[in-house]
Amino acid sequence: MNKFFETLKNIWSIKELRDKILFTLLILAVYRLGSYIVLPGVNAIALDTASTTRKANDLLQLINTFTGGAFNQGSIFALGIMPYITASIIVQLLGFAVPYFQRLQQKEGESGRKKINQITRFLTLLITLVQGGGYLAYLKTTPGAIDPNISAGIFWFSNMIILSTGTIFAMWLGEKITDRGIGNGISLLIMVGIIAKLPTAVVSEILGKVATNAWIQMIIEFILWFFVIIATILIVQGVRKIPIQAAKRMVGRSSGDIASGTGNDFINLKLSAAGVMPIIFAQAIMFLPLTAAQWATSNAGVQSDLLLSLNDWKSLPYNLIFFLLIVVFTYVYTALIVNPQQYAEYLKRQNSFIPGIKPGEDTQNYIDTLTTRITLPGALFIGAIAVLPAIASVVGVNDAFAIFFGGTSLLILVGVVLDTLQQVESYLLMRKYDGLVKSGRIQGRGTQGITIGAGM
Repeated sequence: MNKFFETLKNIWSIKELRDKILFTLLILAVYRLGSYIVLPGVNAIALDTASTTRKANDLLQLINTFTGGAFNQGSIFALGIMPYITASIIVQLLGFAVPYFQRLQQKEGESGRKKINQITRFLTLLITLVQGGGYLAYLKTTPGAIDPNISAGIFWFSNMIILSTGTIFAMWLGEKITDRGIGNGISLLIMVGIIAKLPTAVVSEILGKVATNAWIQMIIEFILWFFVIIATILIVQGVRKIPIQAAKRMVGRSSGDIASGTGNDFINLKLSAAGVMPIIFAQAIMFLPLTAAQWATSNAGVQSDLLLSLNDWKSLPYNLIFFLLIVVFTYVYTALIVNPQQYAEYLKRQNSFIPGIKPGEDTQNYIDTLTTRITLPGALFIGAIAVLPAIASVVGVNDAFAIFFGGTSLLILVGVVLDTLQQVESYLLMRKYDGLVKSGRIQGRGTQGITIGAGM
C-alpha cells in the first residue's frame, strides 16, 4: 500500500503529467454531462421505460452499453463516438485495398495522415447522418418517446443537426484528449461510456444474489470474473520472443577488443496482434440482421426464426457465427498488419540475424510460420471471451453484469487501461521514478504486431 501511495505522489509531482491527467478528467466529465442532455421533443422517461420492457438480450442493449446509457436516454450523444469508429475502420480497410489510401498511410508521412484524418471526419459526418436518421426512426416507433405537439419536420431537421453536432463534438473532445491529455482520446470516450454502466450492473448483480441468499454463487462469480480479467490482460500483453543477434564488430587489436552489437535483443511477436479489431468487425456484421429481424414475423417460418435468433446475443446461432467470424477476422487482420518480409529486410539491413536461421527468405518464412502458429490460440481466446457473456447469462449471471463478463466491453476496457498506464509509466521512467510494476514494462495495444527491442 505504501508503494501505491508513493507512486501516486510521484505522478502528482510531475507537473506536465498532472496537467494532462486533470485535462483528461475534465474532458471526460464534459462528455458524460452531455450524455444526460436530452434531444428537444424527446421524452426520456418514456424512452427509458420502453427500453426496460424490451428484451434484455436485444442487441440494442449492447449499443446502449457502448454509449454509457445515452442511447436509451435520447441524448445529444446518443450515437456516441461509434460513427467515428465505423469511419476509421472503413478508411483502414481502404488503406489495405486501395492504392491511393496506401500511399497516404505509408509514403506521404504527416501530410498523408492529415488527409486521412480529413477523409475520416467527412465520412464520420455521412455515417452520422445515416445512423441519426435510423435513430430518429427508432424513436418514432417507441410509444410516448416523441412529443406529439412538435412538428415532424422541425423534429427531424433540428435533431439531425443536433445528433450530427454531438458526434462531431465528441470526436473533437477525443482529439483534444489525444493532443493535450493522457491516453488515446477516442478510446477513453468509449471506455468511459462502457464503464459508466458497470457500477449499476455490479450493484444489480449483488442485490439480486443477496435477495435470493445465493452468497456462494455470488462469490464464485466475482472470483471467476477476476480470473477472466487477468487472463485477458495476459493475452493482450503476451508475446513470443525470438532472440536476435547482431554481427560482431571488433574495436581495437588487442586481447581486450570490444564486440559491439551483441545486445540481448528480441523480436516480439504479439500473441494477439490484431487486438480488439476482429471482435469489432465481427460485432458490426452481427448488427446487420437487426434491421431484417424487425421485418420478420413469427409466422414467416425458419428464416424468420433464424433472423430473430441472430438478434439475440444469448442464442446459439448468434454465438457460433460470432465466434467463427472472430477467428477468421483475427487471421485476416493479422495477415494485413504483420509483414514478415519487412522485418526480415530490417534485420538484414541492421546486419542482424536469428540464431540458426539464414537471413533473407528463410528468416521471412520462419517469422511467418511462428506468427501463424501463435495466432490460433490468440484467435480462439478472443472468440471465447466474445461468447463468454452468453455463457455467463445462461448459468445465472444477471444480463446487465454478464455483458462485462467478457465480450467487446471487457477487451476494450483492458486495452484502453493498459494503453493509458503505459503512457503514465513512460513519464515516470523519464523522470527516473520507479515504474508502475515491479519488473518489466506495461505494454498496451500500441505495441501490436511485431516489435524489436531489448528483452525484459
